[in-house]
Amino acid sequence: MTTTTRELSGRALATLRAVGAGRAELTSAREPDLYVDGLPCCDQTVTHDLVHAGLLRPTSVVAWGLRVRAELTDEGRAALGAA
Repeated sequence: MTTTTRELSGRALATLRAVGAGRAELTSAREPDLYVDGLPCCDQTVTHDLVHAGLLRPTSVVAWGLRVRAELTDEGRAALGAA
């Protein structure tokens, strides 16, 4: 799936900025949940869309349900830089 900057909502861009700043964690799951500053993200649909679009990912594989730091992919950095 290709996502262009104009398709990203303000909330999606804010999510990418939080991930880029090292403030976010993803749970290990088929549909991962995002935590920012230790708190659950208010819009998990945005999280799922960004993960499925290949804009963010976990930094490593961990046991099911555990949290791991989230990171931007090259595509995520490009989308954020173009915003």
